[in-house]
Amino acid sequence: MALSHRFVSARARRGALALLSLAGTGCAAGRSPVTVPAPADPLPAPIAPPTPGRVPAVTTLVAASPASVGMDVTLPARLDSIVRAALAEGAAPGAAIAVGRYGRLVHLQGYGALEYAASAAPASPTTLYDLASLTKVVATTTAAMMLEETGRLDINRTVASYVPELNAPDKAGITVRMLLTHSGGFEAYAPLYRTLRGRAEYLAAINARPLAYAPGSRTVYSDWDMVLLQAVVERITGTPLDQFADGRIFRPLGMTDTRFTPDTADATLRRRIAPTTYDTIRGLLRGTVHDGNAWAIGGVSGHAGLFSTARDLAIFAQLLLNGGTYGDVRVLSPQTIARWTAPQQASGSRALGWDTPAPQSSAGRYFSPRSFGHTGFTGTSIWMDPERGLFVVLLTNRVNTRGESTRHTQLRRDVADAVQAAVLDAPRIDWESMR
Repeated sequence: MALSHRFVSARARRGALALLSLAGTGCAAGRSPVTVPAPADPLPAPIAPPTPGRVPAVTTLVAASPASVGMDVTLPARLDSIVRAALAEGAAPGAAIAVGRYGRLVHLQGYGALEYAASAAPASPTTLYDLASLTKVVATTTAAMMLEETGRLDINRTVASYVPELNAPDKAGITVRMLLTHSGGFEAYAPLYRTLRGRAEYLAAINARPLAYAPGSRTVYSDWDMVLLQAVVERITGTPLDQFADGRIFRPLGMTDTRFTPDTADATLRRRIAPTTYDTIRGLLRGTVHDGNAWAIGGVSGHAGLFSTARDLAIFAQLLLNGGTYGDVRVLSPQTIARWTAPQQASGSRALGWDTPAPQSSAGRYFSPRSFGHTGFTGTSIWMDPERGLFVVLLTNRVNTRGESTRHTQLRRDVADAVQAAVLDAPRIDWESMR
């Protein structure tokens, strides 16, 4: 018996339908396949759940078994095995995962420990992780989406029209849209934290540094894009990004653990934060942002600085799958979400602020072409698949006192593939082979 949208509230159904119907009107031309290939090498045979009865509609996440939403009942055990194997191979000291479908939270689990010390506390769904570049989408891009939806932001206007400090002649034509698609001409990275402090110094340096390519001619992932987008958001709202995000996004949604600059003087809170590395200047980074530039800016930056938990990010993911509403809180419209999460060029994966599945991406093989997500340098990732009403959150501190592990890359793909393979009411298609 095939499952359907009966498992979602009316509001969530409207959101999901809008996302799917609008996907074809976005900029994703050329990305929809015309043939369906045979499944890739099979994963372990799934165990079908018993035919479920009608599941009551929900407007917020509800803990439930995988079987209640047409997923393999062995998924939790399979994820346990995948994550524990990766941690044993040095991916990170610990991790936290959240998996949901149709408003049901089918897996929420912590693994390992907060750090490698023998006395370290175990990781849990309420462990706070340094999100790194997930900040770009959870805070900065979401704020920009809200401002555009209300007519306060025009992404086709130049950045200089909002931030007059960006007045160098070579940057006059850079638009907000270019920031969102990482096509503004900026270099990928520079360790400006070695000499600069504060937002004003960073804006001046970004303005003075030469561009790496002509704006709009290429796509180069750059943190400067989101540093500038933060400035745009703050000039429009007259409010610091952290305060805007907390008051308009996190607190209304009940994301009580999501914040910039956690109060490390609070011993109870500090014990829940997964540390990253030991810095020769700053010491052990536990509640202090790992990214050097975000730290030098002041800990609140458009590209990094946010801390959160698997539990909170599950709420955020469900908000987007619901079409911008969670419980009684409306943050965005389905139309805005569909437009901003659609690829902006047929030859690339970049959406507006968001990313979409690409070959060898952290989304693995089976996330549909309409999926969207992002990753963070510290070992974090989040992916949503509107076609299957599905989300996966994976948080780790792969940057830790033992160095920077690369094992997390395969871990992300293995988790994504296992979750998609657990869906029993839809064919498993190797979309990656067609990208």
